[in-house]
Amino acid sequence: MKKKIFITGIGTDVGKTVVSAIFCEALKADYWKPIQAGDATIGDRGTIQNLISNDKTVIHFNSWTLTSAMSPHAAADIDGVKILSANIQPPNTNNHLVIEGAGGLLVPINETETIMDLIKKDYHVIVVAQHYLGSINHTLLTVKLLQQQGYKVSIIFNGNKNSGTEDIIQSMTRVHIIGRINQENKVNAKIISEYACLLEPQLRVL
Repeated sequence: MKKKIFITGIGTDVGKTVVSAIFCEALKADYWKPIQAGDATIGDRGTIQNLISNDKTVIHFNSWTLTSAMSPHAAADIDGVKILSANIQPPNTNNHLVIEGAGGLLVPINETETIMDLIKKDYHVIVVAQHYLGSINHTLLTVKLLQQQGYKVSIIFNGNKNSGTEDIIQSMTRVHIIGRINQENKVNAKIISEYACLLEPQLRVL
């Protein structure tokens, strides 16, 4: 059965695109980012292309590419468009599909909907948690909300080991911890390939 994996984060700039690249490389999965806000020329699609090495991954076009690096609802207003979750459908593919969100779960895409409205019930949601002051609260809020809505959830940590933080998050959520991406001086295709090899056994059984 082909997997549909939604990558979300506990906030913005916590490593969702790097995690997406690792998952695509490990599973030879397709990649899709429904909404790209800002960096419209290259965007996260271009980053993924530069970070993966396999020849199986298809990088699908964004449903929406917005010019301003802002919350999608605000960026859409600037561009004079209206985003509705009902009009955003995943690409047709016979491959595994890695879907990258924008920001966190409750980032608005219009006046009434958020990124969470793009997550279908059969998706396995991966929460990218980065260590910073307040990250425990942000991680628990994100995971608990997903659990309340009945999603299958796993966590991957991004950053050097912090046992106290990681242990309490695991204890209080009881979700599967995939592993950790350490703080790297530079992220390139070689680093992505190494993490893909390391995490591939875990990802195959999600």
